[in-house]
Amino acid sequence: MQNNDKQSLIIIAGPTAVGKTALSIELAKSINASIISADSMQVYKHMDIGSAKVTKDEMQGIKHYLIDVLEPEEEFNIATFKQFAKNDIEYIKNDGKIPIIAGGTGFYIQALLYDINFDDDANKSDEIRDRLENLITTKGNEFVHNMLRKVDEKAANEIHPNNVKRVIRALEYHYLTGEKISKHNETERIKESPYNFKYFVINEDRALLYKNIDKRVDIMIENGLVDEVKALKERGLTKDNISMQGLGYKEILSYLNNDISLEEAVYIIKRDTRHFAKRQLTWFKREKDVIWINKEDFSFDNNKIIEFMKEQLKGAGII
Repeated sequence: MQNNDKQSLIIIAGPTAVGKTALSIELAKSINASIISADSMQVYKHMDIGSAKVTKDEMQGIKHYLIDVLEPEEEFNIATFKQFAKNDIEYIKNDGKIPIIAGGTGFYIQALLYDINFDDDANKSDEIRDRLENLITTKGNEFVHNMLRKVDEKAANEIHPNNVKRVIRALEYHYLTGEKISKHNETERIKESPYNFKYFVINEDRALLYKNIDKRVDIMIENGLVDEVKALKERGLTKDNISMQGLGYKEILSYLNNDISLEEAVYIIKRDTRHFAKRQLTWFKREKDVIWINKEDFSFDNNKIIEFMKEQLKGAGII
């Protein structure tokens, strides 16, 4: 049901390397829109190759927000994303354009779309966090993830053991409130969105997607990913920086630190990016109000996909 009193919003999401960037730019050109990136890596300056950052030429004159906003030493999290994105939506609205959120970080998109509070400042404890961080250092990620599984199995199933920040947050929330963070998040998720939105998820055949991922990684190496990471390392960045924990960066850093060979690093980047794409799809399948666009159904023709999107947007009163 359309509600023209609400701010209009378009979301183009999907797994990595599926072609979200090109589609979002083509749609933006067609409907007088601007794009807000929902990507946890493209927000950083000096991190272009490994993040597959949209170039000035690729933008084709379309204004992009949340690209090259922070230095790699700065922290970017869900709260920062929400704050920046909300401000950018206002700028775009005042500019007489429609905002398009484009990216693959489903957790960020969900938090913005339903104005979800995943990070209640009232329920934080440095003491608990320090204790859990020490346990991760001494006993490992799996040990602490199993602690979460004992108190909140649903959260443990949703959070990857390597996502230590979210594992710690879930345990911290439980220890402070006695409640499960999964239940808190469920309550937040049933909120009505403050936006009049259409949420498109782009997808394609899994084998083809994986082939595109492998090709993209090869191109990143050819384009100088090793030199990009070397410059960041020389700048003083280490695996402790959030920016350096991104796919592609941490593996090349391990190579530069002589922990693994370049061949191993490339193999791990490809493997873990494929796993990441699979997790992204699992996330989007759980989301409500999503319109799936399988590229095969449109003969891989972006013009046909754009026309389909525009029909949906007209029906919602967004355009």
